[in-house]
Amino acid sequence: MMKKYTHEVRDPIYAFVHLDSDEREVLNSAPVQRLRHIHQLALTSLVYPGATHRRFEHSLGVMELATRIYDAVTEDRCTDALEINGAYDQRYYRRVLRMAALVHDIGHAPFSHASEDLFPKDWDHEVMTLRLIESEEMERLWKRLKIQAEDVAKLALGPKYYTKEIFTTTEAVLSEIITGDTFGADRMDYLLRDSHHTGVAYGRFDHHRLIETLRVLPKHYEDGSTEPALGVESGGIHSAEALLLARYFMFSQLYFHPIRRIYDLHLKEFLQAWLEGGYFPTEIEDHLGLTDNEVMAAIWKASRDPALPGHEAAERIVRRTHYRVLYTRNPNDVLVNYRAP
Repeated sequence: MMKKYTHEVRDPIYAFVHLDSDEREVLNSAPVQRLRHIHQLALTSLVYPGATHRRFEHSLGVMELATRIYDAVTEDRCTDALEINGAYDQRYYRRVLRMAALVHDIGHAPFSHASEDLFPKDWDHEVMTLRLIESEEMERLWKRLKIQAEDVAKLALGPKYYTKEIFTTTEAVLSEIITGDTFGADRMDYLLRDSHHTGVAYGRFDHHRLIETLRVLPKHYEDGSTEPALGVESGGIHSAEALLLARYFMFSQLYFHPIRRIYDLHLKEFLQAWLEGGYFPTEIEDHLGLTDNEVMAAIWKASRDPALPGHEAAERIVRRTHYRVLYTRNPNDVLVNYRAP
């Protein structure tokens, strides 16, 4: 029997995510497998019970979407703008892009963005992601895949967070495929996936049509330059508009849900009391050993013992005695009832 070299993972959004055997070694690495134990939406399941999905499946989804976008924008008429010359370059950058998408979130602390503020000064999950991409374990995998760690880091983090080197035009566009604020695969996947798992329809849009119409187009900057960037053909404008509306509605109806945000507050209060010094550790082994599981076990224990650090916050989480919203100011109120300071 022949050894299987291609593998598929079932996914509720895209049906299948495909990897080859070398890529699966990255999937099986400790930093990526840890994401199985990091919730995508922190404690949102206390408000939307279905929101129990993890960063792991999100990372697989971003890899799948980024690959589809890459294939769409590297058609013959687009490769000149990307300065991708020949079949070798096209395969190389495709592999780098896929791996960058897969590992773009490995630096997240427990409960993802809800605890982002609890990294020490000058640290955040992007800094930790870079440390992990450059770690010995991952370096061995990049050598096996015949790709460079710095190329993976550039595409995973983008110019905003990877400041060691200047990006080429090709690197800037490829990083935009993952991290872009408008058409980034990260944004597309979290909207589709969060919408699916929470049971709300706000985050859905025609991503199939949008991806088919994405192109590398000249972007006109204020300084007169026309460096290429991701854009959309006229046939995809409605899909692009639907993406922007989906993001607006998801933030207003889900991500900024007052009770969901209150649980973020209680979680942060507990972590500040529970963590040594009030901050997450930054050593790689300590980071890899800390997931939502350890935090939830500590919350459960502290909720029953008033003598333990963070008892009050833990009790509010476990017993659902969270703070209540008493009043929310409407900006229009200020216009009607304005008082000078």
